[in-house]
Amino acid sequence: SIGTQAGGLRAEKPGKNSKDVSVQRALNEETLVSAAQKVKEAGRDFTYFIVVLVGIGVTGGLFYVIFKELFSSSSPNKIYGDALEKCRSHPEIIGVFGDSIKGYGEATRRGRRQRVSHIEYVKDGLKHMRLKFYIEGTESGKQGTVHVEVKENLETGKFETRYIFVDVETYPRRTIVIEDNR
Repeated sequence: SIGTQAGGLRAEKPGKNSKDVSVQRALNEETLVSAAQKVKEAGRDFTYFIVVLVGIGVTGGLFYVIFKELFSSSSPNKIYGDALEKCRSHPEIIGVFGDSIKGYGEATRRGRRQRVSHIEYVKDGLKHMRLKFYIEGTESGKQGTVHVEVKENLETGKFETRYIFVDVETYPRRTIVIEDNR
């Protein structure tokens, strides 16, 4: 119980001589304040929810692009990797360039050689892709240009190799055919 004495409020133990005063709040004022706070909190929560959804969407989009570029059978990087492995295992290429063969793409202005030159086109309703990249081996001064063309298989939807050949750019100049399915 709350007792009053000399105009001030003080707490007393129940059972003593004290006057009980009940404190009432304006019910309308409380509902307006709590309703306004609820609307404000709901708006803030909704804004956070939208921010989280946008973040999840952007992250999902990035994972899709990365997965498609690195693991898809139709990406230029995947075709480049497969063609480079075929070059590394071909006996004539090993004889010309040496055991350790590395591949690289076009050089940028900064000197990096990471971008594999490729072109995609449609011929007779089938997707085709041509790639060009460079190889060099442990033999000093030996360099070559690898030309690859792949064609989409209608039944599987995957690309199949039409040809892979290497132009040896040092003397004696020649072309080494690794695979030809034309």
